[in-house]
Amino acid sequence: MPQFRPFPALRYDDDIDLNAVLAPPYDVLSDADVRQLHQRDPHNITHVDVPEDQDYDRAAATLWRWVEEGVLTADSDDTLSIYRMGFTDATGTPRQIVGVLGGLQVVDEPSAAGSAEPAEGSVGAARRTTVLPHERITPKAATDRLDLTRATATNLSPVWGLSLASGLTEALREPGAPHGQVTWDGVTHAVERITDPARIEAIQAILAADDVLLADGHHRYAISRIYRDEVRAATGRYDTRAEQTLAFVNELIEDQLSIEAIHRLYSAVSREALQAGLTRYFDVEPLESVTPATLSQMVELGRLVVVCPTGPAQWLIPKPGVFDGVRALDGVWLETALAGVDAETSYQHGLSETLKLVAAGGFTAAVLIRPTSIEEIRRTAREGVLMPPKSTFFTPKLLTGWVLRPTEPLPGA
Repeated sequence: MPQFRPFPALRYDDDIDLNAVLAPPYDVLSDADVRQLHQRDPHNITHVDVPEDQDYDRAAATLWRWVEEGVLTADSDDTLSIYRMGFTDATGTPRQIVGVLGGLQVVDEPSAAGSAEPAEGSVGAARRTTVLPHERITPKAATDRLDLTRATATNLSPVWGLSLASGLTEALREPGAPHGQVTWDGVTHAVERITDPARIEAIQAILAADDVLLADGHHRYAISRIYRDEVRAATGRYDTRAEQTLAFVNELIEDQLSIEAIHRLYSAVSREALQAGLTRYFDVEPLESVTPATLSQMVELGRLVVVCPTGPAQWLIPKPGVFDGVRALDGVWLETALAGVDAETSYQHGLSETLKLVAAGGFTAAVLIRPTSIEEIRRTAREGVLMPPKSTFFTPKLLTGWVLRPTEPLPGA
């Protein structure tokens, strides 16, 4: 059963203007975004989460100075935090997603199991892995987040987990004590404290009933594993705060997720070679124009779309039987069709952004894919297999700075 623990959360003081100090997650920020956020307020979380010149010692000094000055204050007791996001999705439907922020157990990679993951209170006791990845991850330098975690001894931004257990949404329906509310890019974000031990235990019991699937933050979770192992090696202990990492967890059900596609961009390949690979598996038909309505048509018709810098776009219609026995994921279909084609693959969320990149001429073509269904995400989790990289784009994105989770006692505590 995955451990999910409350902790004395480090939060901005009630007198701080949250609109000035919160920020989107570091991995969606451009350099210009970071500069703007740094200038927005001297206490903006990016001064710690994305420090200037990657000066992690200065980031740590800034963080602890804020604690000393009362800019950040720690809860007096262990708490969980309800996080609600209200928005209008791409179809124009009003939505609200609710989840809980807490400390999620850091477990070994599935490939390492039968490895022993120590159970609470014992060293070396075997247990099964219950926090699962859902897609293969692309290589990425790990030193930035790892060095920042080492310097600050703090989880700054949460990973996003999906609970396969039922009942979490209902358990979070009743509000907690308000911590704050902001509106960012049309999304209303609100966070509430849970201090009642009985309610905390009830939420823990729900999450302990089934696996948690990582939705976003695979790299951050991998960093937490490295950091945990370093703390174990340094202390010889398996009961420190490094055994968990900051996580937002919500329920894996239809009305609690908003999933968009991450489209594929191909380069370092001729148009003819790419087309030859695709047409072995897809019939093609011309498409007069690509608009937001095309994305809905793709879902309705079961088709993909290829877009090149010149010439009309084309429907990609799967040929009968070619994907029999192949998982019903557009990313897997494309990997199958282009298995013998030597091409570089890039990824881009957003239709307009993808079309602009193709029009600029830096790519041979883009293939627009459909969002992964909830059913396929759940089936993948249950069967213990991984989707291709960038199979899902969960929206909206969580803001950083609501809750920070120190992995060591605060200075002076």
